Amino acid sequence: MLSSHLIKGVVLTEKAIASEYSGTGAKTYVFKVSLQANKPGIKKAIEDVFEVKVKAVNTLIQKGKQKMTRGRVGFRKDFKKAYVTLETGYSINLEESM
Repeated sequence: MLSSHLIKGVVLTEKAIASEYSGTGAKTYVFKVSLQANKPGIKKAIEDVFEVKVKAVNTLIQKGKQKMTRGRVGFRKDFKKAYVTLETGYSINLEESM
């Protein structure tokens, strides 16, 4: 799978931004990735696209919520999030990158 197909977007929530500036020296960014993506693939994709060194990748699958729409039950789609920790000294400028 191509690097551009693995990364679907950046997750910009309060929790994600707080983890980026956690004060540990290493920056952590949160990306929405393909459900078929694995950790080595995500690491390679991030390093290729953003030209940084990745220290660690943690992933989770967020299950879709049940929602009511016009009296009918529906579900949001499941998606995978990747918490990517960079080596010390590297950072990603998200405004210019995406």
